[in-house]
Amino acid sequence: MNYKVTSLKPFGVIVEPNGKNINVKDLGIESLRKLFRQEHLVLLRGFDTFEGSEEFPDYCERWGEVSIWPFGRVLELIQQDDPKDHIFDHSYVPMHWDGMYRPQVPEYQIFHCVKAPLSGQGGRTTFSNTVLALEHASPELKDLWGKVTGVYQRKMEFYNSKTVSPIITKHPQRDFSVIRYNEPHFEEQGHLVNPVDLEFTGINSEEVGDFHRGLKQALCDSRNFYAHEWQEGDVVVTDNFTLLHGREEFTSKSPRHIRRVQVLSSPPFDNPGLESYQ
Repeated sequence: MNYKVTSLKPFGVIVEPNGKNINVKDLGIESLRKLFRQEHLVLLRGFDTFEGSEEFPDYCERWGEVSIWPFGRVLELIQQDDPKDHIFDHSYVPMHWDGMYRPQVPEYQIFHCVKAPLSGQGGRTTFSNTVLALEHASPELKDLWGKVTGVYQRKMEFYNSKTVSPIITKHPQRDFSVIRYNEPHFEEQGHLVNPVDLEFTGINSEEVGDFHRGLKQALCDSRNFYAHEWQEGDVVVTDNFTLLHGREEFTSKSPRHIRRVQVLSSPPFDNPGLESYQ
């Protein structure tokens, strides 16, 4: 094999080359897909990567059908001078799952780090393994979470949508449960450009605070949580059906540039909670 595999903590693996001048495109997709199924996050680090803007999405096509957005195949995650949404700002991004406002929910998120923040500038991408969060939660917490349904509405440049999802639901393809949750933004966390409009039903007002605190603590528990510190050239493949993800705040104007492509499952998974989409 032209690479070695090492476990990350508390989940995921890092794949690194066993020699020089090995390109990420030389790695067998089916071997990587097996790791993805087992580990839910695969970090490819230290490989030669992509030349030109089209090589990255072309590589992602090898994983499956790429989800096409109004902007095309690739989302350029880089701070904008006048951001209209928090994903284009330098603020933190609340945990969520991708595709929650789209007709089809992607299985794979594939990221490529073009430029990484300098040491100490922040900007880690955060991931929570919701299968582990459920395994480690008390029966009382899981009972509370099982009562709750999230109602999420979001308007941005690329859509104006409403989706509804139970907090605990079944994985679309496999025989285990996962958590679907968009973390709320609270004023004490500071300013957030264009936050999500959300509501949580199924519990009374006295239980709402305990619900959010307990779920946040579980998602960020060190047994379930991984924060990825980017290095230039990193390629990260993550399981959008199982994980939730967000972003830590980073220093404004730091050289953070991440490209993201979404790849659909086979067959594609139609969004079961989408109530309106424009």
